[in-house]
Amino acid sequence: MIIKVIHVTYIFNKTLERSEDRMTVPRGQKDLTERVEWVDVFTRKDYKDIIINSLQFCQKEKGMNIYAFVIMSNHLHIMMQSEKKELSNLVRDFKKYTAQMILKRIMEGPESRSDWMLKRFEFAANSHQRNTKYQFWQLNNHAEEVFSEPFMWSKINYIHMNPVRAGIVNKASHYLHSSASNYVGKTGLIEIELPSNPIIDPLKKDTI
Repeated sequence: MIIKVIHVTYIFNKTLERSEDRMTVPRGQKDLTERVEWVDVFTRKDYKDIIINSLQFCQKEKGMNIYAFVIMSNHLHIMMQSEKKELSNLVRDFKKYTAQMILKRIMEGPESRSDWMLKRFEFAANSHQRNTKYQFWQLNNHAEEVFSEPFMWSKINYIHMNPVRAGIVNKASHYLHSSASNYVGKTGLIEIELPSNPIIDPLKKDTI
């Protein structure tokens, strides 16, 4: 199981495997972090919709299983699994497509910040000597090994609590662009694979 965070994400490459009396986590889980080039792109619903639509497409066509996600102003956290065990390709294609579509939408407008945003993305591309004019997602990733089921649940909780920590909502399940509502028996924007036996209580006031 590989877990990535991609400010894009947390990502599973294999499912948790259950023994008779305990849950085991296969070796090789990683926690990866990426984010947009420090631009608050996702303050506009149009850009968040591109992310949601792309995730839904990946679920249907590319074998992506999503366990948790949240879209913040300048990053995406997502815990997901590649059924086809092609995790790097899945992440690469997702990032490439969403970058192209969001940049296209920025250039076509209406977007009052377009000149400033495109200059930031162009500067990022030049800074990293990329063969592209604009760099939307950050290049660097921070990876951690996911070593236990409690650690997995702590990351799911961390993902869902982002809007609460940012002061946007009082309860995580009130934030629309998140899977927190899926964990309290409500319908969210996208379908979520709900793990069994949560270590945390998702109904506690200080969590979800």
